[in-house]
Amino acid sequence: MEYALISDVPVSASRIGLGTWAMGGTQWGGADDDESVRTIHAALDLGVTLIDTAPAYGFGHSEEVVGRALAERGGRDRVVLATKVGLEQRGDGVVRNSSPRQISNEIERSLKRLKTDYIDLYQVHWPDFATPYEETAQALLDLQRAGKIRAIGVSNYSIEAMERFRRVAPLASAQPPLNLFEREALEDIIPWCRAHGVATLTYGALCRGLLSGTLNEGTAFEGDDLRKTDPKFLPPRFAQYLQAVQRLERFARERYGKGVLALAVRWVLEQPGVSVALWGARRATELDALKDVMGWQLDKEALTYMDSMVNESVREPVGPEFMAPPVGRPEEPEARV
Repeated sequence: MEYALISDVPVSASRIGLGTWAMGGTQWGGADDDESVRTIHAALDLGVTLIDTAPAYGFGHSEEVVGRALAERGGRDRVVLATKVGLEQRGDGVVRNSSPRQISNEIERSLKRLKTDYIDLYQVHWPDFATPYEETAQALLDLQRAGKIRAIGVSNYSIEAMERFRRVAPLASAQPPLNLFEREALEDIIPWCRAHGVATLTYGALCRGLLSGTLNEGTAFEGDDLRKTDPKFLPPRFAQYLQAVQRLERFARERYGKGVLALAVRWVLEQPGVSVALWGARRATELDALKDVMGWQLDKEALTYMDSMVNESVREPVGPEFMAPPVGRPEEPEARV
């Protein structure tokens, strides 16, 4: 395993972090809690030290599963526990709310669900345009000074938002999406973070499973699986993305003797400024390929060739914008920065 440092966090963070969105049981067609716990334990056995969760994942259920797994396993002081704040449940959905009052309420619930008295990395899940960034930053700084959190991070923030935020509170990390198919963060967010000493926890390394190498045009998504409405998984784009994956798979096998999954995650780790690539899983067997990611590198020629394969295959690319939660709150007009 490779490791990286995050400001204000004393434990080294594994460069592969375990993402636990699917363990929440919603938006991914369900999950088995016992298997989720085994998955967390398996990740720890493989050298993973960073576990990323959020209250929005199953309306707190993912945090409960992570808390149970760590309590059963022990060694809390050897884990970088990262969770988030700022999405308020409204009915069957969430809205952005990073007000000081919301943060004060959420931190106590998260601590209880995670069975801990501190959180290593507390991240604002999405920017709340109805609350000044400075107010959110001050609320998190207060939690840091109180010892309830060690480090402060943001997710899905713009550079302007991060600049305003860090004038009030120290910013340890940012979490943008990044994978072979969604690489907009390489244009601005990640270079800015690198220049300012802000660690990056990039999410979506496998692009909701597209880059796992296990999907085909006949794959069906059941229940409330969010991929039923993800533009990448709908015609005509789905076939284009699958074609790119097939070409990448052949390249990975012929050039490195590895699968496309390992190639895709290695690509993320090779990008300058990337500290951690989050790897989502809900079954222990889904971590089997983790060992294939470490101990090798991609050269410039390979990176260029991979770019050409993606550009040639995906003629109608689309980003991850569909995942963004509502901007305004029901009782307030939508505000814009």
